[in-house]
Amino acid sequence: MEFVKIDKPADVNIIIGQSHFIKTAEDLYEAMVNSVPGAKFGVAFSEASGPCLIRVEGNDPELRSIAVKNAQNIAAGHTFIIVMRDCYPVNVLRNIKDVPEVCNIFCATANDLDVVVAENDRGRGIIGVIDGCPPKGVENDEKTKERREFLRKIGYKR
Repeated sequence: MEFVKIDKPADVNIIIGQSHFIKTAEDLYEAMVNSVPGAKFGVAFSEASGPCLIRVEGNDPELRSIAVKNAQNIAAGHTFIIVMRDCYPVNVLRNIKDVPEVCNIFCATANDLDVVVAENDRGRGIIGVIDGCPPKGVENDEKTKERREFLRKIGYKR
């Protein structure tokens, strides 16, 4: 087992998932552009057979490069990475999940992130991710009120 640290700027969000089929990269591109106009992103999809290439899409060269670098470091077939700026996972996840070849979403986060990878004689695969701290307690009435007010302040609840 190996822990692969995701290398990314602090101002981007990452979605990592499992998928199949060569058209994944283009379908994820379409899901992104149809979710949030003006979002900047890069997509890297690692094939698991045939030429085993990292297929790349996106509308921002920096984010495409970050997606590729992390896909190379993870080095697991049938996985994808979306690196995004000027939008949030909550804005795109529904469309990403609706891509027919998407099997699983491991994470959607802006946090520091490690990907847990296992390897055997057939290849490598993502087991899971570590992207947050353990709980420090349970919210009380005051913290519940703060959370609800914050969501309304930023427009995600009425």
